[in-house]
Amino acid sequence: MTRTPETPASTSVPPRAAATHASAGGTGLAAQIPRVLSIAGTDPTGGAGIQADLKSIAANGGYGMAVVTALVAQNTRGVRSVHTPPADFLAEQLDAVSDDVVIDAVKIGMLANAEYIDVVDRWLERTRVPAVVVDPVMVATSGDRLIDSSAEEALGRMLRHADLVTPNVPELAVLAKEAPVRAWPEVIAQARRVAERYDVLVLAKGGHSAGDVVRDALVSASGVVAEFTSARIHTANTHGTGCSLSSAIATLHAQTGEWASALERAKHWLADSIRLGSRLNVGTGNGPVDHFASLRRRAATPPAPAEIAEQWWTGIADVRTDIDDLAFITGLVDGSLEMDAFRHYLVQDTLYLRDYSRMLATASALAPTTSEQEFWASGAQGALAGESAVHAHFLGDLSIVDAASKAPATVGYTDHLAATAARDSYAVLIAALLPCYWIYVDVGTRMLPSAVADTPYMPWLSTYEDPTFSDASTRAIEIVTRCAAETDAATRERMWRAFRLSAEHELRFFAEPLEVTASLSR
Repeated sequence: MTRTPETPASTSVPPRAAATHASAGGTGLAAQIPRVLSIAGTDPTGGAGIQADLKSIAANGGYGMAVVTALVAQNTRGVRSVHTPPADFLAEQLDAVSDDVVIDAVKIGMLANAEYIDVVDRWLERTRVPAVVVDPVMVATSGDRLIDSSAEEALGRMLRHADLVTPNVPELAVLAKEAPVRAWPEVIAQARRVAERYDVLVLAKGGHSAGDVVRDALVSASGVVAEFTSARIHTANTHGTGCSLSSAIATLHAQTGEWASALERAKHWLADSIRLGSRLNVGTGNGPVDHFASLRRRAATPPAPAEIAEQWWTGIADVRTDIDDLAFITGLVDGSLEMDAFRHYLVQDTLYLRDYSRMLATASALAPTTSEQEFWASGAQGALAGESAVHAHFLGDLSIVDAASKAPATVGYTDHLAATAARDSYAVLIAALLPCYWIYVDVGTRMLPSAVADTPYMPWLSTYEDPTFSDASTRAIEIVTRCAAETDAATRERMWRAFRLSAEHELRFFAEPLEVTASLSR
């Protein structure tokens, strides 16, 4: 498919080390998932109408919602009858959604009569949705009119709220109030007149023309914004393509803010869906497209290590946010943390690291390669070395640790690691060990620049300036995510669950010191 723009449109392992998020290829929380509303009729076979819209929205990364305008008895061979609920009920559906949910985009399909169109028109007037795509269901491919002249006039009025309209060639002629045209230059010219008449972008479609090349263009009152060409796909699986394309464009525009790029991405997705639609084997007429063809292919292909790193890091975003909000963490930065709470933390950290070192040694013994054996063994040694230096700076005599008992958070965390080592595989064990690497340096490196100069905890915070921290944790992330990419799906799922549970234990470990000191002061 081509697009032609016409006009601007290592082995040193310090204790509890971890890489920053960026070092794992992550970029933080995922962008807001667009909430897209489809206003359309139904298709009980699932290939067109609201059912197709919801699949298209989901396949392109959105959250789909639906307001039903008509109950249609149809299948892949044609429409049998249409039942429309009262217009007041349509209004109630629209208000129920917009009274509760912020809507990022709307796709409008079948509106059976002028009364229905006026209901949607008034709702758009008071709701002001950021992006509105109208797929005007006016003329069937056969040329039969689907709505009367009063409804056509009402639709024309409603288009003042639209950003993009996606008519087929006969519908384009109705909107232009002209005779249908067939030659591509004439289609472009007619689309330009419609764009000017209604102050809207028009998707001019060239699928009706003969030949092995299909043209589509995004047209404004000024002319062609972008034109796309693609190879024609010879197939009978074209049921619902107009619905699917328009809802995909609405979803992708909500993510990108660009109509041309949204159209380009939607066309790539739809071409894939059309090409593989015959595998569905649905119906004996014009079958549906496979909206999730790309998703099925990705599901069959193991994710790359970088994808796993991004998924896992994003998957614990809630835990990381809760850690950042803890008074223990903010107190380290501004120096307000009570020293008794920090000493409790260091004692428990030392007790934890002794068991963590044993688990690293177990990972070394189970590792399938020499380099991995050396890495985890070096980590075990580094975890024990961490009991001195910074810990001794604050605790003075480390013998205090020998007389201490594990607090509940420490017990819970170390029991989780020990159980994983005893009952599961090397892959799941190293996934459980990873948050202790990853989270600590992510927290520490972000706290250090904002710490006040006179905070008494600077000796602890400054340890994160050591580049070996991020080097070691980057290596840990590489080993774990590569292992996850190369294993089977069931093991990968157990790895993720072990990783997530360890992250939750990290949160509990940070939260407990202030809880303990608060209870002692009562």
